[in-house]
Amino acid sequence: MNFFLKNEMRVSDGFFWVARSVLSQRQRSLLTALGIAIGIAAVALLTSVGEGLRVYLLDMFSTFGTRIVTVSAGKISTQGMVGMVKTVRPLTERDADALRKLPHATSVIAYLQGTVRVDSGARQRNTQVIGIDPDMPRTWNMAVGLGRFLPSDSAARPYVVLGYKVRKELFGDANPLGASVRVGEYRFFVVGVMESKGQMLGFDLDDVVYIPTARALQLLNRAGVGGIDVAFDKQTTSAEMSKRITRVMAALHGEEDFTLFTQEDMLASLNRILNFITMAIAGLGSISLIVGGVGVATIMTTALRERMAEIGLLRALGATRQQTLALFLCEAVVLAGIGGIAGVSLIVFLVGSAKLLAPGLPLALQPFYLFLAFLLSTAVGLIAGIMPAWRASLLNPIEALRQE
Repeated sequence: MNFFLKNEMRVSDGFFWVARSVLSQRQRSLLTALGIAIGIAAVALLTSVGEGLRVYLLDMFSTFGTRIVTVSAGKISTQGMVGMVKTVRPLTERDADALRKLPHATSVIAYLQGTVRVDSGARQRNTQVIGIDPDMPRTWNMAVGLGRFLPSDSAARPYVVLGYKVRKELFGDANPLGASVRVGEYRFFVVGVMESKGQMLGFDLDDVVYIPTARALQLLNRAGVGGIDVAFDKQTTSAEMSKRITRVMAALHGEEDFTLFTQEDMLASLNRILNFITMAIAGLGSISLIVGGVGVATIMTTALRERMAEIGLLRALGATRQQTLALFLCEAVVLAGIGGIAGVSLIVFLVGSAKLLAPGLPLALQPFYLFLAFLLSTAVGLIAGIMPAWRASLLNPIEALRQE
């Protein structure tokens, strides 16, 4: 038996021994690898769901663009563990006009919203009405599908722009431009229809009608607008723009009785939360991987009992304890690695098929997480094989040969 050369096992002989050990018990090796594969598949699947949800929500929050600072009425102050909002005075169109003069501000819109009844004669429905300024399409990255948006001189005119779904509900496929609709208690003339935008976090962006801000204040009986969005160019940052807005608003109100939100801050906070959720989901999936690791340890312990004589012969031929330990560890890692490759391949196939059959599913495969799952499988095999391998290395050659 040419396993040793100068009392050292050759690497090629070691690989041959491990391969023979795995292939000689195909059914047992298959079941062991299957346990690891199921565990890796669970981790990868749950991670892809979490990552898909993260990408989906970030895309939703980025729908209106990322270079926007939102001004809200009321200053948020922290008392103990609770954030308190105390409204001092409402925001007005005067505030928006002042912010339009800021350097690097590309567009500024004031807005408010409420629920009203909209009807066009025979058809009627309750929907969201948003009072908005004419720069809304440019600020919120939305497009008009038919007609035009509210013109710049629409403040005193009874004009309305319909959301895609509202247009379908009230007019079907008929052209609504120029038609008269009643929004609440007032008559408006349709000047445009927005392109379909879909839903964002449960809010249907197509089930909306847009009217001038001044008209909405009167219709909804509000003293001020709900918020002001300031879009800015690439020549400045959100932090610098926030400082300029703060100075102007504090001068107008006499104090800082408002709160600023930036898209970057909201996206960063959301990203941190979703990353934590993804890792937590992966942790739950790891439970099944631990079960697979227990299977590897059990199989290796059984193999140790069955191969006492073989181990004794190896030791008698000159294999050291370290070499015996390495052989058993390599066998455990190979079994776990085979399971890891099978599990990752299975998830790539399943997620790919799911995306083809249902493109809307929030699933996303990240190569980093797949590679991490494979490394995790080998680590589980290594850990699970340590105890059986250590016991094999401690066997007395003479006692082991007597087991023949």
